[in-house]
Amino acid sequence: MKKYLLLLLTFIGTFTIQAQVADSYYFPNSVTYDPAIPTPQQFLGYQVGEWHVTHDQRVAYMKKLAELSDRITLAEYARTYEQRPLLLLTITNPANHANLENIRTEHVKLTDPSQSAGLKTASMPAVVWLGYSVHGNEPSGTNASLLSAYYLAAAQGAGIDSLLRECVILLDPCINPDGGNRFASWVNTHKSITQVSDPAAREYNEAWPGGRTNHYWVDLNRDWLYTQHPESQGRMEKYHAWKPNIVTDHHEMGSNSTFFFQPGVASRTHPLTPRLNIDLTAKIGAYHAAELDKIGSYYYTQENYDDFYYGKGSTYPDVNGSIGILFEQASSRGHAQETNNGLLTFPFTVRNQFTATLSTLRAARAMRVELLDYMRDFYKTTSDPVKAYVFGGSNDRARTWEMVNILHRNDISVYELSKDETLDNRKFPKDNAFVVPLDQAQRKVVKAIFEKRTEFEDSLFYDISAWAMPLTFNVPYVESKANVSLGKKLTENPFPAGKVIGKTNYSYLFEWDSYFAPRALYELQKLGYRVKTAAQPLTATIDGKPREFDYGTIQIQVRDHNPDSTYQLLQRLAARDGVDFYAASTGLTSSGIDFGSENFKTMRQPKPLMLVGSGVNSNDAGEVWHLLDQRIKVPLTMADMGSFSRLDLSVYNTLILVSGNYNALPVDKVRDWIRAGGVLIAMTDANEWAAEKGLSTIKMKTIANDTTGPKPYALANLYQGAQVTGGAIFQVKLDLTHPLAYGYKEPTLNVFRDHNNFVQSIKDPYGAPAIYTDRPLVSGYMSTQNEKLIRNSPAIVCNNLGSGKVIALLDNPNFRAFWYGTNKVFLNALFFGSQISSGRFGGGSQE
Repeated sequence: MKKYLLLLLTFIGTFTIQAQVADSYYFPNSVTYDPAIPTPQQFLGYQVGEWHVTHDQRVAYMKKLAELSDRITLAEYARTYEQRPLLLLTITNPANHANLENIRTEHVKLTDPSQSAGLKTASMPAVVWLGYSVHGNEPSGTNASLLSAYYLAAAQGAGIDSLLRECVILLDPCINPDGGNRFASWVNTHKSITQVSDPAAREYNEAWPGGRTNHYWVDLNRDWLYTQHPESQGRMEKYHAWKPNIVTDHHEMGSNSTFFFQPGVASRTHPLTPRLNIDLTAKIGAYHAAELDKIGSYYYTQENYDDFYYGKGSTYPDVNGSIGILFEQASSRGHAQETNNGLLTFPFTVRNQFTATLSTLRAARAMRVELLDYMRDFYKTTSDPVKAYVFGGSNDRARTWEMVNILHRNDISVYELSKDETLDNRKFPKDNAFVVPLDQAQRKVVKAIFEKRTEFEDSLFYDISAWAMPLTFNVPYVESKANVSLGKKLTENPFPAGKVIGKTNYSYLFEWDSYFAPRALYELQKLGYRVKTAAQPLTATIDGKPREFDYGTIQIQVRDHNPDSTYQLLQRLAARDGVDFYAASTGLTSSGIDFGSENFKTMRQPKPLMLVGSGVNSNDAGEVWHLLDQRIKVPLTMADMGSFSRLDLSVYNTLILVSGNYNALPVDKVRDWIRAGGVLIAMTDANEWAAEKGLSTIKMKTIANDTTGPKPYALANLYQGAQVTGGAIFQVKLDLTHPLAYGYKEPTLNVFRDHNNFVQSIKDPYGAPAIYTDRPLVSGYMSTQNEKLIRNSPAIVCNNLGSGKVIALLDNPNFRAFWYGTNKVFLNALFFGSQISSGRFGGGSQE
């Protein structure tokens, strides 16, 4: 009781001074400050915590500090999608600044065993990375960054002099400017001068999609490993240029909590992370506890959070020889909110984050040599039965190209093959495959990216349990336990441009294999070309020789267009999209269908509509938006569900429902539109709604409750959590003749699943183009009970409804914008959905 009374008094105390928070509330009173450096309050005209600082104000202040302080240099490392600058401040003393490049290069030698042995860590600075608010609606971190930057620029005395002599500090004041600005605008707009602290107030309940994510509603805290967005790509370049010893990751959690710092649950740490990492994290944690005790803040550790998925900001450093530290502050969301622990004010949350920053720096200084030695030891060579990973050789060079890009962004060395290789009965051609040896500094990151894992110490995961890159990209690969002869090391990775073979005024053909083939197709449709899809294979004469073309080959008819202009257009598309175009001067083929066959299906140009807004999973919606807008260049109309009844659906031919609650949707309007020829693409749990409303033929399996006997109440969360499928990789059998499988060559496909919705077998023998295998789990965790339910069940189900189609994608093919291997399934539904016929004689129809 005394604990909560003290906490309540602390909150009330901070609230009463919110309108006039003094600098002394934040900054240590034992330190003097350079009067030539403006405080945040002097620069902004208001105190930090009184309002939420917008990104333009934050940038301006950081630039002012860099202008006035010889301790700070500033660099813009990237731009967001909304063209906001991302900044990195390098903070150290002037002597170190004068020798900064030498300090950096010597520091990076710690990661190279051939150079690190002779380094004298006792005389080397430690490198600390301070990263604030990757989630835009967790604002205490990014607002605290102004206090941190000011303190490091203006504080005077022996303590700060020693810190800046012994450390190089890299300060990223806002990792997610687009989301952060969206949130700041919301809470500032809804702030009352007479503060309202009721949690029901609009200030504390931001509108969909909220400020957590970036422009495309993607969670940047899951993008550290796969680096699909400009914020992550720029940050990784700076990260690997320095290889910091400590990385802080400042977050917020539910308002009714207190403050968390790592270590988290030790049993949920990835096996590639050394035990010493956890011990050092705990040792640093003692510094956090000491400083938080001084200001009367409550906190906890070693609960809830884990360090398993290496794509997060607090975990990625752990596989790079660093110590990643997660801070989770109870969120005021706005300016002052009533909670179970009393009144929680914004200034209080900011002060905790700033205090944790100072405790991190004190730990870094005190543990400097220990941290430097840990990094050196982390990178020492160890034996591994796997000598190299060989990947590539697929029919789609573009996906392999992007894999190489990601490996390079993770500072991983990639080599060409010196010769064609056959490994595990799979051929890897020299000109279309690559090798990643384990004998390199980043070998643990290589393992983290390539390995498959199905056995775990713990069955609970804060995030996904599997992410093996070759599986996510659907690219063939092999673990080689023998050394592979290396060819040239890749220093550049040019895009695999296509070509135009021949010239004609009749028709061109192109295969659907390339990842960017849909982009080329859509541009042709936009320019008015008649295009058709081959529903059967054919052999055509190309450049005087017979060439086989598979299901899904696209025919471009030239007769209504200028042949020279068409040829020039195709040359541009070939270079841009990695597609080969083949000129055909006759429609008569040597085998298979002819060019005028009815099995060449006329394609309609996609006109998609996606419903968004309250109740819709914004991450899943953002993944669709990003795919179509950034990669395929297909315009996507996104309409709020509340406006659906007023929409003229005849404008659209495809309706996309991602994961969400659609109970308020007028089903009759949807049904009538589908019957008139529309295509409904439903993903993950949107299929439950479609089945319940009679639009889809799927029937869900019932999951039985655990009735094995009484269990301890205190362990209920563990038992229930073990049944959660948080994110794993599964294998499905693919019908390569089906339109949804066009462009695939292998009879199996790896898919991502993060839910427990299982579907019964269907009667229509042609309506399930993807079915889970009898041993579907490839990598990650799924309970034995759930694995039995998923075996041999449908992963995709298609059915007719009048003249239209319903396509049920049980899993998310666009997960986190890095699941390249199944993007094609979604795009096939978009481009070929209207061509699907469930059952030769109309079976599988809901009519």
